Amino acid sequence: MSESTPRTLSHYALVAFTAEYWSLEPGARARIHTEWLTALRSAARKLDVYQVFPAEHGSDICVWSAIDAGAETAAAEFFRAFAHATNPHRRWLRVTETLWGFTRPSQYSKAQRSPQEIDPFAATRQPYLVIYPFVKSAAWYLLPREERQRLMNEHIRIGKQYPEITQLLLYSFGLQDQEFVVVYELPQLDRFSALVADLRASEARPYTVRDTPLHACVWHPAEETLALFR
Repeated sequence: MSESTPRTLSHYALVAFTAEYWSLEPGARARIHTEWLTALRSAARKLDVYQVFPAEHGSDICVWSAIDAGAETAAAEFFRAFAHATNPHRRWLRVTETLWGFTRPSQYSKAQRSPQEIDPFAATRQPYLVIYPFVKSAAWYLLPREERQRLMNEHIRIGKQYPEITQLLLYSFGLQDQEFVVVYELPQLDRFSALVADLRASEARPYTVRDTPLHACVWHPAEETLALFR
């Protein structure tokens, strides 16, 4: 693994607060926030909590946990710690979806770490986060290596036209239903929509089997995000 592409694991948990949670007094909700957040932070090297509702109706928040994944037991230790942190609060919150995967060097770009590559451990975050699962067709993997490179060069060229939008590509082959989890950070939602529209016209588009559901999230400091649901 190149030093420019450290092996990390990022885990995104979409969470909805239950009807029983909303029956509690605000002070009790605040105590749940504090206890859960403290425990979650002990499970990961970096933790961010995003607002999801009302951008979508099925979830309230998204929890992004990032860990170093060089050790063989890193994933198991994280999953144990996340469950330990969350299970005492399951009557008040429901995990509606999880997306996760590992970083690894790109086979289509030999450059050092791009300025458009997200650092999962960065101290600051952009205002918005978009996450989605991604699956390519079998025909894509049967194309000659050179043809896949040519198609991806166009994809990369389009992305560079939006330098303020950064990306994290996670590999989840054989680990979840999708092959990749694609993550973007961005300062403006309409600019991201324009990028996606441009990518729809790329030659590689017919090889996409699935790139939904998308989750658009809004960043605030974790305590502020949770306070919105107090």
